[in-house]
Amino acid sequence: MRFRQALAAFACLLAAAALVAGCGGGSDSTSTSGSGSAESRPAPPKSEFPSAKGKTLGDVVNSTEGPSELVVSPAAEAFNTGENRYPFGVFERDRSQVADAKVALYFAKVPSLKQAAKGKAAPAKGGSVLGKAEEKALDQPAIGPFPAAIESLQTQPAFRAQTTASDPNAATVVYATDINFPSNGEWRIAAVIKQGGKTTGTLLPSAEVGEFPKVPRVGQKAPFIHTPTPASVGGDLAKITTRIPPDTQNEVDYADVLGKEPIVLLFATPQFCQSRVCGPVVDVAEQVKQLYGDKAKFIHMEIYNENNPSKGVRPQVKAFHLPSEPWLFVIDRQGVIRKVIEGAFGVDQLTEAVKGVTGG
Repeated sequence: MRFRQALAAFACLLAAAALVAGCGGGSDSTSTSGSGSAESRPAPPKSEFPSAKGKTLGDVVNSTEGPSELVVSPAAEAFNTGENRYPFGVFERDRSQVADAKVALYFAKVPSLKQAAKGKAAPAKGGSVLGKAEEKALDQPAIGPFPAAIESLQTQPAFRAQTTASDPNAATVVYATDINFPSNGEWRIAAVIKQGGKTTGTLLPSAEVGEFPKVPRVGQKAPFIHTPTPASVGGDLAKITTRIPPDTQNEVDYADVLGKEPIVLLFATPQFCQSRVCGPVVDVAEQVKQLYGDKAKFIHMEIYNENNPSKGVRPQVKAFHLPSEPWLFVIDRQGVIRKVIEGAFGVDQLTEAVKGVTGG
């Protein structure tokens, strides 16, 4: 299995080939990098964005005032037919995060190469260089808009790890919207961004719907795995978690409680994650555990063997067939998966998911 550090890797898109050590998370809203404060905001109304009715994806992009100077970076890569949570980050060219833009997504099916060979596609404004099939997608009917909410990754200071607070490039928010993909295959994504009195557009990497069918889904039985505990590693918590200080989400072996108690299972590596969100989401889970730790078992599972990226991913990651990280699985007391989140999430999102399996 070739484990990918989320195609969606927020800051990595902008960090060239540099190795990013550590994931990290938010700071107080008064010291947030980029523009705006790291606060949750509801999705703006669809009426604030161009209608896709009767338009191609190229028409939508070209209806804006010009190409965006901002970078919109997807934060997930596993999508299925039907409704999907689509998370992403918005960044300035200097890698600082933009926390207050209004963004809506649009998408169109990328035709096969045979279909793309017929006719010509109008290039998007800004002169993007696209493959023939992707270029042809701009001539396909657009679906949208899908306005995105902004989810804060902030936690209370008591739950903010050193690995989080010390990272100046840490993600502080995640943008997210729900997209309903009608079928498997490649779908081209475009974003319309409203900021500073201007409306601009940009293209995102395509979404390959159905590429990872083995990742466990809502309604399925959760895979059986063992997870390490302090007792199984001789009390050396550094073997269980790369968070500093160590989190407390390792008190039980997943195998001992699967099918007996609700489980909040989080795959993430605060030290080695390149998407800049693993530290924050482990902090988020640590905070929510303080309220619901007596009603559900919180388990944080690291990614790499011996916490060393050169030694490959752990067998637990392989058992869940995960292509990226972080991933969250909320499992009910019957062992059935009730919530799956790829990428970043905040306290409100996790609290809602946990309530769904604990009864509030």
